[in-house]
Order: sequence, then structure tokens, then C-alpha cells
Amino acid sequence: MAERTEDAPAMEGTATIKVAAVGDLHVKEDAQTSYRDLFGEMSREADILVLPGDLTNLGKPREAEILAEDLRACSIPVVGVLGNHDYESGAVEDVAEILRQAGVHLLDGQTTEIEEVGFVGVKGFVGGFGSRMLGSFGEPAIKSMVAESVSEAMRLENAMRQVRAKRTLVILHYAPIVETIAGEPLEIFPFLGSSRLAETIDRFQVSAVVHGHAHRGSYEGRTPGGARVYNVAMHVSKPTGRPYALLEI
Repeated sequence: MAERTEDAPAMEGTATIKVAAVGDLHVKEDAQTSYRDLFGEMSREADILVLPGDLTNLGKPREAEILAEDLRACSIPVVGVLGNHDYESGAVEDVAEILRQAGVHLLDGQTTEIEEVGFVGVKGFVGGFGSRMLGSFGEPAIKSMVAESVSEAMRLENAMRQVRAKRTLVILHYAPIVETIAGEPLEIFPFLGSSRLAETIDRFQVSAVVHGHAHRGSYEGRTPGGARVYNVAMHVSKPTGRPYALLEI
């Protein structure tokens, strides 16, 4: 994949695809909320559905089964990553397998190409932003946290080097920039994402980045290198007026 030189508009000679993206569904075991109608609507509006994490509320296999059943109403390809909530019950492998069996292209440091667009996905991790980003110093617990943040950024870089498509959509759960978490309490900013992800993204030519996690954040921003970033958590207001974003790639 070419290294980044400038913003990445739609490529000439390639058909534009529409991507519906919505994060933080938080499907619960009591199944009081059904997403069947929403998945059906997004299938009519878009070519591909992207789900950037927190697909379940407590990471329970039963929650994943309920989501898998709702996804039967979705008639377009589905690509996603897991979020921190999907790890809560220690059953993440079961949750992932149920979703894969339902047809979800679940990415964890991998890439997949659909309709000539490369989709790259990692969960990401905490760590903070810019000059206030947490550094590897002091207690082993702090160093362990920073090491995990660096590891996720490296896994993203390794996956992006595998992309051969000319257009790329990066899928994260944690935020890569501050702009799209604006609206959240300042005290929790370091727990909502890390600039290390943006540093990696800016080494490549990327069409767009989507993430969730920041329910009270802002819809749109850009990395320091100019890549478009969208917070598509379903609680965030979007131009569509709907819980999901519609992006043209």
C-alpha cells in the first residue's frame, strides 16, 4: 500500500461505495431492543455495514447470539471489530465465533477487501493524546498499559501493510484523535483512545477512519495528517439524523 502523501478522495475510475457505520450497540441479554429493522434499513441505504465494537453489553455469548439473530435482517456484507465491553465476561472467543458464524468479517489486526475497498480493523486501546499521552515510565502496571497501547498501534500498522486496495477504511473501537471525543468529561480522555493510532494511520493513505466508544463525543475530525475520522457511536448525532453514519468511499 502506498504511503500517505495527501488526503484520499474517491479514486477516479472506481465506483463509489456507501458504507453504513454504527458502533456501541450494547446488545443485552434481556433483548429489549431489537436491531432487525435498523439492519434492514441500512441494507437498503448502503453497500457495506461496519460495526466498530461494543457489539454486546457484557460480552456474554447469549448477547452475541441475539445480535446474530438480528443480523439475519442484514443483506449486505458486515465488517467489524470488538470493543472493551465484548471482553467483560471473559468469553471473547465464544462471542467472536458466534459473530463469525453469523457472517461478520470480524477483524483483530487483519484486513479484508470488499468491492475494491480494503477494511483494516483493530480494537485499539487507551493512552491519551498528543503531548499528554501516557509514557512508559515508573510502575510495571503503567508500563504494561503503555505496552498494550503500543502493541495495538503496531498491529494496526502490520495489517495496513497487507492492504493492496487503493481505498482503505480503518475500523477502530478506541478513538485516534481528541476532536471526536470532545463532549466527554476531560478526566476520562486518556481512557477513550490514543494518538499512537493516529500516528500509524498518518503513515498510510487512508480514505476514512471510524470508531466508537465515546458516546458523548463529536461526529467528525481529522488526524494531524488530514485523514477523515468519524465517531459513529450510535449515541452521537450524525448528518443522517439516524443512529448510523453513511460514508461514501
